[in-house]
Amino acid sequence: MRSGFALSRALSVARKEVRHILRDPFTLAASLGLPAVLVVFFGFVMDFDVRDVGLFVHDSDLSRPSRELAEVFEASKYFRLTREPPVVDPVRELNSGEAKAVLMIPPRFGRDVLKGDGAAQLLLDGADNSTAGVILQYLAGVAAAAGARWGPSPAPMPTVRSRFLFNPELASRWFVVPGLAAVIIGLLAVLMTALTVAREWERGSMELLLSTPVRPLEIIFGKLAPYSVLGMGAVGLVYATARLVFHIPFKGSLLLFFAVSFLFLATCLAQGLLISVATRQQPLAMQISFITGLLPSLLLSGFIFPIESMSLPFRILTSVLPVRWFMVVARGIFLKGAGAADLARPLGVLALMGFLFITLAVKRFKTDLEP
Repeated sequence: MRSGFALSRALSVARKEVRHILRDPFTLAASLGLPAVLVVFFGFVMDFDVRDVGLFVHDSDLSRPSRELAEVFEASKYFRLTREPPVVDPVRELNSGEAKAVLMIPPRFGRDVLKGDGAAQLLLDGADNSTAGVILQYLAGVAAAAGARWGPSPAPMPTVRSRFLFNPELASRWFVVPGLAAVIIGLLAVLMTALTVAREWERGSMELLLSTPVRPLEIIFGKLAPYSVLGMGAVGLVYATARLVFHIPFKGSLLLFFAVSFLFLATCLAQGLLISVATRQQPLAMQISFITGLLPSLLLSGFIFPIESMSLPFRILTSVLPVRWFMVVARGIFLKGAGAADLARPLGVLALMGFLFITLAVKRFKTDLEP
């Protein structure tokens, strides 16, 4: 007769899982080192800052203000200038792919600048709308720098000055790396436990385990504990990578960050364990893990695309993804210094999801054991 939950039996299952992990160097290396390696690799690859933009300059004025305007673009370090005679077709230059923008400076530009109404035209390659949008953001800074060179106009206009909080230089890596860490750690956590119970069923060792007095809840906790420790080790390595390699500032509470990371890990591990319990087959468990973990994490978590810009059905769908809420927490603690009170909603949702996944895994385990 099986009694209630016993910590000693859960620890026995955990020790068994630890011995299995130690006998499998790939699992150990993937759990600890792979997240940090992937963060470093994709952290350098996924850079949303646009630099070295090809810019062709068609100067039909050849005046001092026109030359200064071109110099301001070049001095911004975002553009690579190529000066072309005005007779060259700018559309052909954009079609060739050698330039993303063409600066058209009309005749009498210098005289018009002195009158306070000088204007030049910037043609952008709209086929690449993401790059064009970034260039437009750069354009405001270039115009301000050019205006400072030419002095105040005869009819000065009121100005609005912007100030960016939490990321003054709008460095994309400050935004990408914390989100990337959430995606990678969450996916690996799901994969680690998605295979563990299925592997036991395929190897026939689950029948031996079930012949003991161990209860399903004790098996669940026993299998979650070792992977939670491994996951927290990976979180520590990812944190060190973000601070030492990418020099991302950390403005929040370190204790809160690791506590929330543990909550997120437990939720993802429980999700993977539920998949493993429900499928009992490693190939199927891996496929479901990728479908429910990788694609939603990349596309629906707010990592790349803002959730606010999604249609209502997809915004509702994002609310059931643990990585969507941890994304808010990671960026909030890293860059904003947010506290537990500020993050009460995502913390509550993560805790609820973890509880539901564990409960469903236990219920499903019981159904399989007691048909």
